[in-house]
Amino acid sequence: MSYQRVEIPESDIQRQLDICAQLRAHFSAGGRQPLAMVDTYGCQQNEADSEKLRGYLRAMGFDFTQDEFAADVVVMNTCAVREHAETRVFGNVGALTHTKARNPEQIIAVCGCMAQQEHVAEKLKKSYRIVDLVFGPHELWRFPELLRSVCTEHRRVFAIAPADGSVAEGIPQQRDGSVKAWLSIMYGCNNFCTYCIVPYVRGRERSRHPEEIVQEARELVAAGYKDITLLGQNVDSYGRDLDEDVDFADLIRSINAIPGDFVIRFMSSHPKDATEKLFRAMAECEKCAHQMHLPVQSGNDRVLHAMNRGYTREKYLAQVALARQYMPDLVLTTDIIVGFPGETDEEFQDTLSLVETVRYDAMFTFIYSPRVGTPAAKMPDPYTRAQKQVRFDALFTFIYSPRPGTPAAKLPDPVPRAEKQQWFDALLQVQNANSAQKHAAYVGTVQRVLVDGKSGDSRWPLSARTAGGRLVHLVGDEASIGRFKTAKITDSNTWALFGELV
Repeated sequence: MSYQRVEIPESDIQRQLDICAQLRAHFSAGGRQPLAMVDTYGCQQNEADSEKLRGYLRAMGFDFTQDEFAADVVVMNTCAVREHAETRVFGNVGALTHTKARNPEQIIAVCGCMAQQEHVAEKLKKSYRIVDLVFGPHELWRFPELLRSVCTEHRRVFAIAPADGSVAEGIPQQRDGSVKAWLSIMYGCNNFCTYCIVPYVRGRERSRHPEEIVQEARELVAAGYKDITLLGQNVDSYGRDLDEDVDFADLIRSINAIPGDFVIRFMSSHPKDATEKLFRAMAECEKCAHQMHLPVQSGNDRVLHAMNRGYTREKYLAQVALARQYMPDLVLTTDIIVGFPGETDEEFQDTLSLVETVRYDAMFTFIYSPRVGTPAAKMPDPYTRAQKQVRFDALFTFIYSPRPGTPAAKLPDPVPRAEKQQWFDALLQVQNANSAQKHAAYVGTVQRVLVDGKSGDSRWPLSARTAGGRLVHLVGDEASIGRFKTAKITDSNTWALFGELV
């Protein structure tokens, strides 16, 4: 695989936009409004990618629908991190057999991280012949060109060959909502954690130039967006691949200097790269939320080494202490993998004690299962899918699913799945108690919140976030949506705060 950074020339993006104009004529030839459906799986970066896909489709003259039977083009933007997402994709692709039978001219595309994997593309080619177009993240900028080939050449197109990591500016975006916005600052990852497939499907780190990012942020603020989240697989590495003296802390300060009333958030940080300079910038920039997602994955040094995480338990705890020194009100969340191949009960107890020490505000917790293509996936794991089934609740609890081809899949794994389930439950019990206690401390206080939408609960019709990202369900007028307001917190539970606008 090649990892050379490739900046796509402006002329190449203009060529794609010219193709959009051609396709507009093609799809509107019958005098009917063409419809597209974009279905997104996975992380916020995938959400941001889907906004670009919708931007291209809008330039082709499409409107959007959630009805797959009505759609002329269906695009599934996929995730490769968890097995559950992969299973859902294949199930939903299979269900499109019925829509294709009703509308043989319907075009079905599968893209994203999952599509970049050779074994997935081969399965789509052989077993899902209704799929017309398959392409990976590196080819997203060429979506109009690829779609035109399907339309004009009447053939299936597969664009998943290993490619240099691209950076393309000027792709139109059709954003979801009017309050929150994703802003990608970089793509790819250099870390190669042994359980993770991301570097293999998204390539090495490529940072966007700071002036492009700041300009996009200015445009978002001018358009009325109030909550801007900076995205990268590891935002702390921002700028290292550029011939410019700029890092992530510098970028935050530049965006913070933009006039306007808005909040800056970001995800995700890597513990080995988060710096005191970053913590200082977060503390000094009044628009930057005191909120950080800092995945620890394990509290045991041997397991961290096997995961290739690049830090120790001691270093992680020192970073947390330093961050809280600068930001005593820091809202801290994390990821944890339970039952990594070879992990013992004693090693898990180190994770449990770390959680008790740090007292996170929330956790994304996974029971390990390997992913094809990762080193960890080659480790023996004799336990059944039924044993892996765990509940999903508002603590963002998932089954971590294996990625074929990752190094961790090769490691021996003698611990019974039932024991891993016990560890998992113990971890949730501790975190539930931590979250409930932290939220209870807010009852009776007054908080500045951004009202960002409807909650779906008639008792508390509004949804909002504190500056630190805590979820608040509110009583109040829908006219408050998209505005910063003051709320009195009257109640709480493990997962949210409740209150009323004042």
